[in-house]
Amino acid sequence: MASPLLKSATALLTVLAAPVMAAADGSVLPLPAEPFSGVIGETFEDSKQDYPQPVKPPEGAPNVVLILLDDLGFGQPGTFGGPIPTPSMDELASQGLRYTRFHTTGICSPTRAALLTGRNHHQVSFGTITELSTGYPGYNSLWPRETASVAEILKQHGYSTAAFGKWHNTPDWETSPVGPFDHWPTSLGFEYWYGFQGGETSQWDPQLFRNTIPVEPPMRAEQGYNLNVDLVDDAIGWINQQQSIAPDKPYFMYFAPGAVHAPLHVGQDWIDRFSGQFDQGWDAVREQTLARQKEMGVVPENTVLTARPEEIESWGSLSADAKRLYARHQEVFAGFLAQTDYEVGRLIDAIRALPDGENTLIIYVAGDNGPSAEGSITGTLNNIMTQNGVPDTVENQLPVIDEIGGPEHENHYPVGWAWAGSSPFQWMKRVPSHFGGTRNGMIISWPARIKNVGGMRTQFHHSVDVTPTILDAVGVNEPKEVNGAEQMPMAGVSMSYSFADADAAGTRHTQYFETGGHRALYHDGWVAASFHGAPWQLTGSVGFENNRWELYNIEEDFSESNDLAARYPDKLAELQALFDQEAKKFEVYPLDDRFSERAVNPQRPSFTQGRTRFSYAPGTTRIPEGNAPPVYQRSHVITAEIDVPEGGGEGVVIATGGSSGGYSLYLEQGVPVYEYNFFGQQRYRLAGDKALAPGRHTLTLEYQQQPLQEPGVLGGSAVLSVDGSKVAEGEVSKVVPSRFSATETMDIGMDLGSTVSKAYQEHAPFAYNGTIEQVEVELK
Repeated sequence: MASPLLKSATALLTVLAAPVMAAADGSVLPLPAEPFSGVIGETFEDSKQDYPQPVKPPEGAPNVVLILLDDLGFGQPGTFGGPIPTPSMDELASQGLRYTRFHTTGICSPTRAALLTGRNHHQVSFGTITELSTGYPGYNSLWPRETASVAEILKQHGYSTAAFGKWHNTPDWETSPVGPFDHWPTSLGFEYWYGFQGGETSQWDPQLFRNTIPVEPPMRAEQGYNLNVDLVDDAIGWINQQQSIAPDKPYFMYFAPGAVHAPLHVGQDWIDRFSGQFDQGWDAVREQTLARQKEMGVVPENTVLTARPEEIESWGSLSADAKRLYARHQEVFAGFLAQTDYEVGRLIDAIRALPDGENTLIIYVAGDNGPSAEGSITGTLNNIMTQNGVPDTVENQLPVIDEIGGPEHENHYPVGWAWAGSSPFQWMKRVPSHFGGTRNGMIISWPARIKNVGGMRTQFHHSVDVTPTILDAVGVNEPKEVNGAEQMPMAGVSMSYSFADADAAGTRHTQYFETGGHRALYHDGWVAASFHGAPWQLTGSVGFENNRWELYNIEEDFSESNDLAARYPDKLAELQALFDQEAKKFEVYPLDDRFSERAVNPQRPSFTQGRTRFSYAPGTTRIPEGNAPPVYQRSHVITAEIDVPEGGGEGVVIATGGSSGGYSLYLEQGVPVYEYNFFGQQRYRLAGDKALAPGRHTLTLEYQQQPLQEPGVLGGSAVLSVDGSKVAEGEVSKVVPSRFSATETMDIGMDLGSTVSKAYQEHAPFAYNGTIEQVEVELK
């Protein structure tokens, strides 16, 4: 008979073990440690050790690779009937399945948040991109602990995890080299990350991070550097190392290059492959695309090509100069996509060549939204300029037409090509009310499991369904608690039911869409849609008082070409009410249809909030614009205390921005120079008339902004002084309204990335050769 003491101890152990047993199913992460099963005697001779062992994934768990391209429309890659050959994507599709009714959110940060968490984007606080965040739960861009990423879940089930490329899910004010790092990839489940913060970066001069440390590209563009190549090289290096060291440990890789987001950068050899292939124009390309889509079975035979919006000119109405320029823009885009396809194919080949390559699940999402209209009606040499509300012209671009695609420009194609690239649907990126903004091709390939390869799948699915599909494939449960935080239930469903059965009934019955005030609601084959303004109009508000709603039966009308709102008002009212229900459930309200105006939000947290004086020590570099002094259209003074060495001073004292726009204060052969770069269109230069003598000097640049009568582009005047004496003055007639670049930075003592000034471009980063005591910026 057991003693009362032993009974009590047994009861206590049972109570203590209960939560451990409950958590062993993966509902609580981290998984509980195995209890010690060794023996502890008085010495090692009568003891038996028992090491805690690393967590092991389920038996036979696959490697998982999630590939996400950027700003690629449904009708652009050849794999889904587009005009641009994508043989590597074709090859993967032949080894797996093509999904032709897969959907994104219509814009990048929200899609990425949904893809990586299985929750709707507003649940992850990404109702919009980080740079436009507002102080509401669905829009503040602060990824909640209650929505753990798939990387975090897999890592805690024994996976190695890594991310490569674009990471547009850290709040803009947290992207500096001093963090905080709570919302960086390495704090959200990824053990390794090599890529860039923000929405876009140059393929020639990117601003890169390795984990949380800023790093510079291994070479410059003129030496052969290219970001796509670099990312693939690094990703292949990582998997080779991981599999060499721990071949029995599966890995999860998230590969998200900046391609094919603007700037559309690619080598001339790729561009030349498409010379003359788009001279027929966007109307004809759209028709040709639909014909191929029907022939391939990507769309039903009865699919109707939706009409061209009246805001977009017909190709036939354009001037000869416009046609020549616009065709060149599309040739550059085609070359960029072709090169991206080749590089991603190189990664896939390396993955499949590994010993466990057949047991690697690859999910390839061909675009995080529809094709981009941010290049404006005419296309542009500077995508950041158009996002600041400054239009480009055909006349401005023609003189440098042969440079488009190279490192001199931040080029982007005209909206007509975005419309053509969304064939057969209406609209494009930033319009989640219609499929042109949200319908993206997807491929799932898993040779060890999917045997009916090469087929199509037509079930309606959404980005939120990717994470549940991965967890289902791996064989782990959706956790209810992760790292002490109770988890929001996932909104997604697994797509694995469709792997073996093309005719299986779809499991997603309802899905809402919203960004920027555009809204839609899918429910059992019907879609209600409310369009909210042309996506290239980046300023102003349409308002919500008299929104028009459309109604489509997409089981009969694949492309949303036949509006049934007048015929079925009761069905439309039903879906409108369902949208309101979903919007309240998933924190979609309040709706906001502004764009550029949201870029400047005084209530948004930042290191600059409320400050008018900033002091920087020498060597302070890679400060993102969100944390740099906001000098845009504002009077300010820059004061630099420097020492000029014997032999003369040379180099940058302070620079903010890059080739897309910015300012630089530097010494050129000892002469002090201030240069302001207005989107590469105008450059204003103030320079002294003699070199500074060796010794200590104070450089001062005082800029006086002209009063703004209304929003727009306006400049002011500047005075450059040395030791209190004026050495140069002049007009800076145009200054940037709200942003110099997407990822360029402020640097003290050098100009990293692309250079603000062409004067020292060949000597980049043109580091100052003397001593900088400090640099101060004062806002007036």
